[in-house]
Amino acid sequence: MYENDRAAEMYDLLYEDKKDYRSEAGQVARLIRAHRPDAAALLDVACGTGIHLQAFAELFAHVEGVDLAEPMLAMAARRLPGVPLHAGDMRSFRPERSFDAAVCMFSSIAYMRSAADLDRAVATLAAAVVPGGVVLVEPWWFPETFLDGYVAGHALTRDGRTITRVSHSTREGGMTRMELHYVLADARGVEHRSEVDMLTLFTREQYEEAFSRAGVKAEYVESEGKGPGFFVGVRG
Repeated sequence: MYENDRAAEMYDLLYEDKKDYRSEAGQVARLIRAHRPDAAALLDVACGTGIHLQAFAELFAHVEGVDLAEPMLAMAARRLPGVPLHAGDMRSFRPERSFDAAVCMFSSIAYMRSAADLDRAVATLAAAVVPGGVVLVEPWWFPETFLDGYVAGHALTRDGRTITRVSHSTREGGMTRMELHYVLADARGVEHRSEVDMLTLFTREQYEEAFSRAGVKAEYVESEGKGPGFFVGVRG
């Protein structure tokens, strides 16, 4: 997934056009400051190409990002010169400093394959914040809210390029199988790439238990938009 700069670029252009990252970051900042009004430092785990992180940088005095995919981090570095970015796995990354808040956005947590992996990821977030710090996770859909057979698409034309993305999502046991196809057309020709992402349909109870085991009492909050909501908690 996002194995090269070209794939990361297609992802970046499409989602920047499709999602209201600034609005989402604003809701997240409000949720954080409802628990920690003076929050000034934020860590974005699975920051991708840094679009959410760019919006967070306008709302917090200090931000840093972590991601496993080097091409995504390279794009984030171009977008956010001077912002500390780190290559790391959300199950094991340990920052050099502590933060007032640690977040994991855009359902990236669902790439964890098991409840044990979920526990490790939430523990990583909790370990990154100071006592009284806020941990916020945007989950994937729950088993009962996932729409089997869901189809989505988006197209963008800009600067002599057209990019399209279509997806088809089905349930396979406790997982979502999301098949995605991207087509890019520009002066060089037409390029097609595809991928299959597997996202775990963790239950609400599994998320809550992972937070509890990490020493964080979490509550589930509905999203202001169409997203799956947020788990928000404070480290004891």
